[in-house]
Amino acid sequence: MAKKSITKRWLFNNLGVVLMILLVIEMAFIYSVQTYYYNSAKQYLVSKINAVTSILSRSSDDPKVNLSAEVRDLLENFSEKERMELMALNSNGRTVLTSSGFSPGNGAALSDYSDAMKSENHYGYYVGKAHSGEKIMSVTCSIESMNSEYSAVRAVVSLSEIDDTITGFIVVVTAICIGILLLLAFTGLYFMSSIVKPVQQISSTAAKFAQGDFSVRIKNAGDDEIGELCTAINHMADELSNADAMKNEFISSVSHELRTPLTAIKGWAETMRADHDPEIIAKGIRVINNETERLSQMVEELLDFSRMQTGHFTLQFDTMDVLAELGEAVLIYGEKAKSENISLFYSEPEMLPFVYGDKNRIRQVFINIIDNAIKYSEPGGRVEVVAASDDNNNIVVTVTDNGCGIKESDLPKIKTKFYKPNHTRRGSGIGLAVADEIINMHGGKLELESEEGVGTKVIISLPSEDKSRE
Repeated sequence: MAKKSITKRWLFNNLGVVLMILLVIEMAFIYSVQTYYYNSAKQYLVSKINAVTSILSRSSDDPKVNLSAEVRDLLENFSEKERMELMALNSNGRTVLTSSGFSPGNGAALSDYSDAMKSENHYGYYVGKAHSGEKIMSVTCSIESMNSEYSAVRAVVSLSEIDDTITGFIVVVTAICIGILLLLAFTGLYFMSSIVKPVQQISSTAAKFAQGDFSVRIKNAGDDEIGELCTAINHMADELSNADAMKNEFISSVSHELRTPLTAIKGWAETMRADHDPEIIAKGIRVINNETERLSQMVEELLDFSRMQTGHFTLQFDTMDVLAELGEAVLIYGEKAKSENISLFYSEPEMLPFVYGDKNRIRQVFINIIDNAIKYSEPGGRVEVVAASDDNNNIVVTVTDNGCGIKESDLPKIKTKFYKPNHTRRGSGIGLAVADEIINMHGGKLELESEEGVGTKVIISLPSEDKSRE
């Protein structure tokens, strides 16, 4: 199917409509001009006929005046011979006398005579071709009641000059219309090119984006809506490029994270097979168990992230005790912190309001945050976990460390999927994104405060059960 360009559509639609409007305007103008000139000519002829019939009327009242001779005298001495012709017609409608003295010929009678004979005002009007083929206008007035020899007088004028004048107007108006169309076409094509070229550039750039090439950018020289669209697409390309880079980095990081425990498991399995020392076997089993747990946690994070992306991530809501889940998470990582020479302190109140949520997912968030705090702390560091309620009856859990901290430029992106501010530490880069999504699904907030080289504070806020149910 042939492609219809915007320019062609504009030419056919807009210019077509404008052309039709101009044609209607031109036809109305031509009709008005023609009507004006023809009516002026008609009024002029009628005025001359009225002057003649007025003289004849006065003469007919005088019995001493020969009316037939008066008619001949009026025609012979007619002052407007150069502009029109005056005629006298007999009872058959034939012209028998003319002001020019030339015989009018024996062609068919003009319709204005019969109209004048039938009309109550005794006038007839005709516009058309004369016997000679020339276009004329004639006005006939009946004088049948005044004279028996001549039944009517007629004034005839050629329309050649009037038609030439009207033709001149038509040429001028047509030229103006053509000029308007050309001007509209020129300005329209210029305007359309300012739209079509960026659209074509956007289309070709989008095709490159579809092929995975995010390095191209659209040249933007305007500050209008097209310019805003180009800016938005360039910004989108920047984000896609960053997302693609983070995705590739994520794949590389996950591959490394998976390979490390697998290598440890394989190495200790071979050691245990070759060495039957009970102490070595016990140590190997402990390492394999720890690395297997690490692999399981990573796979679970990946599965959770996949479920979130596909919209299949669900929560099992029920009344839960936040302190119980937080205490279990602290207990799980207590030994790990001790083994890495990191002090883990937990401050809990005697009672906190219950929460309406998924206890397994909330515990997963606490585990993830505490694990990150330990992971990004140096030996001899300190991690503090504090649980409390605020004035709005919200449960607030704060996890603070004095580890490496986060750069200020990385803070806005820290909860973005695949993003890792520190590539020297293990992790997939999606744990915090999953934790943030879980907290959001509970109607809470997960916020970070950090300073590079000083440490990081993670603040988790959850609404109480009463507020959640409301």
